[in-house]
Amino acid sequence: MGEENPQNKWQGYVDWRSKPALRGRHGGFLAAYFVLVVEVMENLAFLANTSNLVLYFLDYMHFSPSRSSNTVTNFMGTAFLLALIGGFLSDAFFTTYHIYVSSALIELVGLVILAVQAHWPSLQPSRCSAANSTAPCQEPNGAQAAMLFIGLYLVAAGVGGIKGSLPTHGAEQFDESTPQGRIQRSTFFNYYVFCLSAGGLIAVTFVVWLEDNKGWQWGFLVSTLSILLSIPVFLAGSAFYKNKIPNGSPFTTIFKVLLAATFNCCMRRNSSNAVANLTASPSYAVENANRGREKGEVPDSLETQTESLKFLNKAVDIKPVCGALECTVKEVEEVKVVLKIFPIFASTITLNCCLAQLSTFSVQQAATMNTKLGSLKIPPASLPVFPIIIIMAVAPVYDHIIIPFARRATKTEGGISHLQRIGTGLVLSIAAMAAAALVEVKRKRVATHHGMLDSPNQLPITFFWVAIQYSLLGSADLFSLAGMLEFFFTEAPASMRSLATSLSWASLAMGYYLSSVIVSIVNSATGRGHHKPWLSGSNLNHYHLERFYWLLCVLGAVNFVNYLFWASCYKYRSTGSRK
Repeated sequence: MGEENPQNKWQGYVDWRSKPALRGRHGGFLAAYFVLVVEVMENLAFLANTSNLVLYFLDYMHFSPSRSSNTVTNFMGTAFLLALIGGFLSDAFFTTYHIYVSSALIELVGLVILAVQAHWPSLQPSRCSAANSTAPCQEPNGAQAAMLFIGLYLVAAGVGGIKGSLPTHGAEQFDESTPQGRIQRSTFFNYYVFCLSAGGLIAVTFVVWLEDNKGWQWGFLVSTLSILLSIPVFLAGSAFYKNKIPNGSPFTTIFKVLLAATFNCCMRRNSSNAVANLTASPSYAVENANRGREKGEVPDSLETQTESLKFLNKAVDIKPVCGALECTVKEVEEVKVVLKIFPIFASTITLNCCLAQLSTFSVQQAATMNTKLGSLKIPPASLPVFPIIIIMAVAPVYDHIIIPFARRATKTEGGISHLQRIGTGLVLSIAAMAAAALVEVKRKRVATHHGMLDSPNQLPITFFWVAIQYSLLGSADLFSLAGMLEFFFTEAPASMRSLATSLSWASLAMGYYLSSVIVSIVNSATGRGHHKPWLSGSNLNHYHLERFYWLLCVLGAVNFVNYLFWASCYKYRSTGSRK
């Protein structure tokens, strides 16, 4: 009988059998633990290959350094951009539960294709000629390239769906109506980044060692097994999950409000329009404000009309001629929230452009340096271990020591605001690019001093110098990613949370694409006339990589000023997010 009481049910949520989710049975940290374990396995499968993929393209597919870097950034950019599709489908038509399972299966198929190609030499381009070192190496033919890119982009599609659904699925397990639930949700996001890094730690150590010493087919096999095992682990938590009921396409609401506001504005300007004169009354706005309550919806902060972005208020101030354009106050306020968080999203793209260098030029830098640690030879693709260890060490300290202290000091629920965390990440990314430029200057000086500019041998300089930029970028990632995930989730309307949270990954995608665009623009601008482009050729020692890093540093500084403007203007709407 107690289960029939509406107070015992999670409003708007169902279990995996589409029955009402019950308080005390569904949700909470027990359900979130399954998500965290799955994230370890999922990111192991993804990062195991992406961290070393640039060397796979160089050594096995015989791409040039710049093409290898661009191929990696395009692949990763696509994977993260497709998170928007995963988030959209989770909000509009399916639950995050179903999107994760289907996306994991898609990624599994892609990894199987890549593993098969890596195992059979006939599916790869011919090895470079040892007898003629000056002859160009053969790149993949049409069928080989098709197999490579089909496998890659199936993986990208699967990763996108997972990134767009899994963090939201975990965050929705908590009760946001209580301070304890909101604090637990904040802890979940911190440990989500921790688990993401734990999977990465295994990937850039054990799996990269397998790829470099036993063959790439073993690396792809481990990734395949990891994503395969993640599916039953995720399904094992089915009895504990509460799954948000889809609310229909959020884009429908956004477009409807924008069209209604524009149309009504035009109607109002025409003073001779009888419909505009008759319907421009306060009573219609009140009617719309109460419509949600008549449907039995729980009132929230979006039920009250605000004066910000007043242009959109015209969507409810005037009754439209077309009934399809009728909007509620809540729908208008939801669209306002989306428009307000967009500048914050845009300001993080440059940061992620800097993070893209971890998978591209920084790996190639390290490959030219002495990677020995005593008698142990460290693969260049294992360098991300430095930022990963920093994230795993700092995340628990941040959640259990820094945040409680900040809460007591500021007397606020959050302690440190989401925007402060993102801003810290931006500053650290600028410092990382400055450090990367200085390290590249030192590396090339060593190459010049020892007459090794054209030598394929490793330079007599330790790869620990590159670890500086890795560590700074890792710290930037900790602050920015966790801050963005929680900021977009908590500030977004409930009907758009998966899509809004996916903006964190879309920012990564745009950062990777921006990196490719900047490389192309730099080469085009610097290669005019008889000048050699900064980032062209097969020998990294002849690149002007330090100038590229300084360019990113300047762009980051300009972007930070832009971010400060938007962050200072932003007003939090959600409880527990305020400064």
